[in-house]
Amino acid sequence: MQVWFNDEPLECADNLSVSALLSQLEQLQPGVALALNQHILPRERWEDHLLQEGDRVLLFQVIAGG
Repeated sequence: MQVWFNDEPLECADNLSVSALLSQLEQLQPGVALALNQHILPRERWEDHLLQEGDRVLLFQVIAGG
């Protein structure tokens, strides 16, 4: 199936979790946040949330400020 990862099309297997995708792309690391279809997906849901055809995944670095 095709999903979008950081605005680039990406072919991936069906029934792939967000966590598995990030692991395959070597992007599963601390200090990152993820938006799925323009909604923040909490990290505790990455393991069990399965991607769907056409999903848009945006991964970004969390920056603390003050």
